[in-house]
Amino acid sequence: MDEPKTITLDIRGQICPSCLLLALREANRNAEALRAGACDVVVLTDDHQATTTIPAAMGKMGFAATAERIVQGYRIHIRRAREERG
Repeated sequence: MDEPKTITLDIRGQICPSCLLLALREANRNAEALRAGACDVVVLTDDHQATTTIPAAMGKMGFAATAERIVQGYRIHIRRAREERG
């Protein structure tokens, strides 16, 4: 399988709930490709609250999301959830 396309959403300067709404809009816009593993969404933010709200919302949508501290703020990586194997 090819490497997924990365869509970068730079929302530095925004604060929640605007951060969450912008991330939700991007995830919904690309939901089919995210579920297929064809793309990942990377959110760049400087709002600490977004590192909690965005991953929680993405989890409820069935996506995996991780947040990490970077020099310019935070990087939230949204991608297809790992498939459960039973």
